[in-house]
Amino acid sequence: MAATDETVEPWEALLARGRADGRLVHETVVPPRPGRAVEIPAELHPEVRAALARVGIHALHAHQREALHAAIEGPIIVTTGTASGKSLCFNLPTLQQLHVDPRARALYLYPTKALAQDQARALAALRLPRLRPAIYDGDTPHGERSAIRRAANVVLTNPDMLHVGILPHHAAWGDFFANLAVVVIDEAHVYRGVFGSHVANVLRRLRRIAAAYGTEPRFLLASATVANPLELAQRLTGLEQIRLIAEDGAPASQRRIAMWNPPLLDETLGVRASALAEAADVFADLVAAGARTICFMKSRKGVEIIMRTASARLRQAGHDDLVDRIAPYRGGYTPAQRRELEQRLMRGELRGVVATDALELGIDIGDLDAAVCVTYPGTVASLRQMWGRAGRRGRGLAVYVAGEDALDQFFCRHPDEFLGRPVEAAILDHESEQIHAAHLLCAAHEGPLAPADAAVLGPSWRAHAERLVSAGLLVERRGRFQLRAPEEFPAARVPLRSSTTDVFSLVDVSSGEVIGTVDAARAFSTAHDGAIYLHMGRAYEVEQLDLHDRRALLRPFDGDWFTQPRRETMTAIERLLDRRETMGVTVSFGTVVVTDHVVGYQRKSLADHEPIDFHALDLPETAFTTQALWYELDGPVLGPDAMSDRLLGALHAAEHAQIAVLPLLAMCDRWDIGGLSTNAHPQTGRPTIFIYDGHPGGVGITRQGFRAFERLVRDAHRLIAECRCEHGC
Repeated sequence: MAATDETVEPWEALLARGRADGRLVHETVVPPRPGRAVEIPAELHPEVRAALARVGIHALHAHQREALHAAIEGPIIVTTGTASGKSLCFNLPTLQQLHVDPRARALYLYPTKALAQDQARALAALRLPRLRPAIYDGDTPHGERSAIRRAANVVLTNPDMLHVGILPHHAAWGDFFANLAVVVIDEAHVYRGVFGSHVANVLRRLRRIAAAYGTEPRFLLASATVANPLELAQRLTGLEQIRLIAEDGAPASQRRIAMWNPPLLDETLGVRASALAEAADVFADLVAAGARTICFMKSRKGVEIIMRTASARLRQAGHDDLVDRIAPYRGGYTPAQRRELEQRLMRGELRGVVATDALELGIDIGDLDAAVCVTYPGTVASLRQMWGRAGRRGRGLAVYVAGEDALDQFFCRHPDEFLGRPVEAAILDHESEQIHAAHLLCAAHEGPLAPADAAVLGPSWRAHAERLVSAGLLVERRGRFQLRAPEEFPAARVPLRSSTTDVFSLVDVSSGEVIGTVDAARAFSTAHDGAIYLHMGRAYEVEQLDLHDRRALLRPFDGDWFTQPRRETMTAIERLLDRRETMGVTVSFGTVVVTDHVVGYQRKSLADHEPIDFHALDLPETAFTTQALWYELDGPVLGPDAMSDRLLGALHAAEHAQIAVLPLLAMCDRWDIGGLSTNAHPQTGRPTIFIYDGHPGGVGITRQGFRAFERLVRDAHRLIAECRCEHGC
């Protein structure tokens, strides 16, 4: 039953306290929106119509019917809001195809295993005799895989499994590819940056293999709102003619939006209370008041800290019974741990969950009342997706808890600008040299590369292939390119989401149990000797990071400190690609080699985050080549401070300010960007600021910054000019 105006919502007491103490800096109400319902088309197969009735669907939203009709003619991308029923937009045309053509097969791609599990449950609930869905991913038992290949007519998987477990073994999937009619790509906005550039190559390899078996499947994409949906769909699939479905016909709940700023602790320095502690308080208050709540935090460590703090707050308030009804959810958990959490969410056993963006996506976790986003998630699109999880029972609360970061504080000073910002464009570059070349090797393993492949792989594939011949990786025979070593399996060496396939196991030495994994790049900074590692809401101390056996040995920890790594970064210019003079500086774009070295860690008090001591570490350096912009300053620009001790601090501040605002130009996370500032770089000989793509090869993030450098500088200047600190941050 819908709430009435007299209803006292479970968040009213929290908001009243926020108004009283100044933490609540802005609030607004987004009114409900009526939907536009239409009849289920008569031409939909009778069995599909009956299945819809079984799950209580007796009418469609207008955009669902539009998608059904459009998908019969060709590829589509649907970009309606959160909880608008996008799944039916691709399920209906797929189910229609499977009932019209009994031999037809469909492939559903999801960025996470949880989403595939969720969709499999939704399909099974239809109880359609002709529908045979099955999940095929890394968790699928080997004994079941051949039966799935043979019998399933809807295979749900992820790009990683398609890349490494299906395409390289296409001969075993011959009947599937020979009848592949539909490819569904859900949550398409996730495929941006490095991950998206990889997936765009995987999808081209999929089209190539399907063509070899005589099929040309129809691509149906669904996405959260982005500024460039058609361009995203085209870049991902390589297809030109795609229909956009963007007019949302679903009803929307009323949503109260609250911007929450932790209190100032030191006005002179601009130091504020911890955003994580504030978020834990807000989360605990909402859960205690009876609101089903999800709290989003980008970092895995942040998720675990909020979870621990919220548990302590609930115990202090006498709500011990609620501690078992909240849980964290993030990457790095075992499949069994993830499944258990998802089941508890579905059954309504959990009152609250603290999650990374793994739950930002469209997994059905039941009706939620409130969604809390802790610090700016990097893009407006992400923020709206997170907030969209709240209010499925008629009304909802969406909270943004700001951090100390300059961009967070800028948004607190300009809430209307923050809330009114348009969503960003999703950037990917499937022809990024390092990525494209790696997938050409994978494609060559799946079948020799030939001139006809230009139609799918793009016109530049041959130039890349010839470079791979020069590198001794491919060999050309009569115009066709093959692997020099056919027995090799290149897909295994090409991770789609990480710069490395190298992972460390996390072993609890008190029980001998493997409790999770962490990739090597992250292990050096989070699972080094002496690190306090948080997992499933519990703290562990790392006894040893075993580099030889690729494992971290952990022991349960109940101390009152946490650890923070200290790293040293160096950049070396490898190749200059472009350069121009602007705003009194020389700004350049090219490739650089970034060397990163974790040299030690600091122990900090859990209570007040004050440093306790520092411990040195002996860990190997890591290095990668990526794209970067850099600019050099000379005497006239620097003025009398050219030789000042304050110069390095000023350069560092400028670097951080520009990194903070770059996501406003490019749809990326702050963590996709790195930077370095120096008052005398060995290659330029001058004070220089570098901003680089934080992934090997780069995908065009800093290229965007180079092109719009003037706007980048203006945005950063505005950010700093409004800073209220008396002596700098």
